[in-house]
Parts: sequence; structure tokens; C-alpha cells
Amino acid sequence: MRATATGGSNMALTRRQLGANVVAGGVVAGGVVAGGVAAGAAFGIVRNARAASEPVKIGILPLVSHAPTIIAQAQGYFAAQGLAARLVTFQAAEPMAVGIASGDIDFGVTAITGGLVSLADKGAVKVIGGSLAEAKGVEGQKVLASNAAYAKGLTSLAGLKGRSYAVTTAGSSFEYVAYKAAQKAGFPASEIVFRPLQTIPACIAALKTGQVDAWDMLPSVTDPLLKAKVAHAIAAVRDFIPGYQVTAVFTSTANINKRKEVVQRFLAGFARGIDDYDAALVAKTMAPKQIDAIVAEIHKYVFSAMPLDKARAHITHGVMRVNAGAALNVASVADQLQWLNANKLVPAGSTMQRLVDTSFVKTI
Repeated sequence: MRATATGGSNMALTRRQLGANVVAGGVVAGGVVAGGVAAGAAFGIVRNARAASEPVKIGILPLVSHAPTIIAQAQGYFAAQGLAARLVTFQAAEPMAVGIASGDIDFGVTAITGGLVSLADKGAVKVIGGSLAEAKGVEGQKVLASNAAYAKGLTSLAGLKGRSYAVTTAGSSFEYVAYKAAQKAGFPASEIVFRPLQTIPACIAALKTGQVDAWDMLPSVTDPLLKAKVAHAIAAVRDFIPGYQVTAVFTSTANINKRKEVVQRFLAGFARGIDDYDAALVAKTMAPKQIDAIVAEIHKYVFSAMPLDKARAHITHGVMRVNAGAALNVASVADQLQWLNANKLVPAGSTMQRLVDTSFVKTI
């Protein structure tokens, strides 16, 4: 399945000298990505003596959780690592994994899915880092009920029994969350009726119209639905999946074997994007004008159909934590793999060794 590119690679914001004409775009030491200069000080495009000559394509979804990649591109952090990066937009996690395996894109940041694990089992892809995660004190994912289902008693996780639940594909992160919700409520997930709808927009539409009873998603998507009173929140995901590694960074095994330095440089640039994401949208320690400039760049890919003045609230509200330095919660990934294996959603005997390469980032 060939990905369709959207947006260009030249997304630079206002330029700023950071005390020198050339600033390195982060370092890789001891196999662990270090984020470079502090996020607030690092705002403004970074220059590097090395030309951005190594072409790479990076898959994203049009979600705020993918803002670190967008920021790293806009701020020149990939260019500072000698990478001529191009962002490629997808509408679901599974096609992105296929794009990595086929060589249509080089890097992706998305959920652990059955498709991703199956490709890893074949030796095509590897998880190399972590990204979005549930964290204490930070708003996280919610399980929503449609208005119709809520009116008929779907007001808690226990009410999911016998109900329909939107997923993109079998073995998706949505199905994993529903499985864990059923486990928390004390009934088998086989008693939930899963509706594969392929894309996130289709899941949203089905929930709003009552074609499905429930769905889970990031706060940047769920909160507008709640504000519009087209759904009801029945649970917070962190309450039944603490520390959940929602998304991970992955690349092809071929890139690891043949372009290891490029993988390290990508992670260094990405780590700096994470620093700015955290400072601008989570901790909000950046100056207001800097935050506004970053929001404007994110808006080119996220909520882009809305005018910027309306999209701003959606982009800045309900932002989840992304692991600093792309650190990976290995225990959470292992739990997701165990679920996929137990439910025969991946090749029998799929292992963490085939799925994850822990040599690039810190593990937690």
C-alpha cells in the first residue's frame, strides 16, 4: 500500500541564533538519545554545517500526538542531523506499518498493532523507541459511549458487555484498550462486538451517529466530542492501563542493518521535537509567542480543515505526555504483545526480540 505525501519539508519558523552560527541537532551517546539544548531555548530553526542530504520519509497521523515529528521538521532538527525529511500522512496505524515494511517510508510513530507485530515477526520492521504514554497528572485517553448507548445504560466499563465498539482493524490499539477494559470490569472481551471501521474519521462518525456504542481515543479528539455533547466519557484509560505505552517509534530492519547512523540521527532530531512539544503544549513553559508559532506549524497537519483561531484550542487542550528522549516502556509493549499472542492476532510465538530493538533509546 503506497503512502501519499502531504506537506513539504521546508516548514522553518523564525530564525534565531543560539549563541553560535552552528548548533548541533542533539547527540547520540552510548546508544541513548540526548535531547540537545533545552526546549525553550532551542526554539527557532537550527543550523548545521552538514547539509541535509540524506532523504528520509516519516509517517504521521493528523493527530496532536504526532506534533513532536511536525515540530522537529519545522524547527530544522532533522535537517540539523543531515536529514532531508519529508512527512507522509496516514489515516490509521496499520497502513503506516505496511509503508515501513515496503520502503515507502522510513520511520513511523504509531500504536502497536497486530499488523506491525506480524511484519516484525517476518523480520521487516522493528520498534526502536517510545512516544505517547499515559502519565499521572496529565490528561489521557478516555472511553466514550454514544449518546444513544449512554441513555440505555452504558455508563461504566461494565456496560460494555454485549455492546459494539469501534476499532480501525482487528489487532489495533483500540481493541487492546477494550480488552483491558473488559478485564477490569470482569467479563471476557469476546462479549464485546468489535466493528472494524478502518480509519479514525470513520470511528468518530460512527460514534456520533450511534452506529457504534463505544470507542476510545486521545483527549484532543474526545474532548471536542464531549464539548459538543455527542458522546459521554465513561472511563479514563490510565485507570485500567497505568503507564500504557500508547505509541512507539519504529523503522525497517533494513534501515537498522544498513543505515544505523541515519536511525540514530532521526531519533536525535525527534528527541528535540519532543522537548519542544513538552515545553510548548504540556508544561507550557515556552513564551506565548513561541507557543503560537509552534501551534501554527502543527495546524498545517492537524485540524487543518479548521481556521487556525478555532483549531488552536483543539491543539493545545488535553495534550498527553510523550516520553522524553523517545524512551520506551518495554513492560507495556510486552503486555500488548502478550495480548496479541493470546488472542491469535499475530503469528504464533511472536517475541519481543523480533519486535523491539532496545539499543537506541533508554528503556523504562
